[in-house]
Amino acid sequence: MMRVHILLPLCLGLLASGCGSMPTLPDVSNLPGLRPYRINVQQGNSLTQEMVAKLKVGMTRSQVRFVLGTPMVQDAFHADRWDYVYRFTEGHKPAQSRRLTIVFEDDKLLRLEGDVVARPASADAPAPTGPQP
Repeated sequence: MMRVHILLPLCLGLLASGCGSMPTLPDVSNLPGLRPYRINVQQGNSLTQEMVAKLKVGMTRSQVRFVLGTPMVQDAFHADRWDYVYRFTEGHKPAQSRRLTIVFEDDKLLRLEGDVVARPASADAPAPTGPQP
């Protein structure tokens, strides 16, 4: 029994002293050409100009869902508003974000808001700016 009272604190002391004497690893983040790999991260609904160009005022909710997919955000307090959010981070590059808000009235598409605009029908036509009708 005497040995347990001596050996237990001795072993615990040796284990605890080993934690404080661990060498630190060198910081390799500042070395040129040596960066950790970062995967591409895609979040949300992919939004393209072609998809937005297919949307027309007066479309039903199911038609909009067929074109764009299920919205990322369906607010319980704003049932006539769908929010589509897309974020893409490619490795170490800055993230790209797109947002599109669909507003319905009487279950029909009323207007589009956001930073994704429809591609013009011809190359000579100017791109629309601001909220779409």
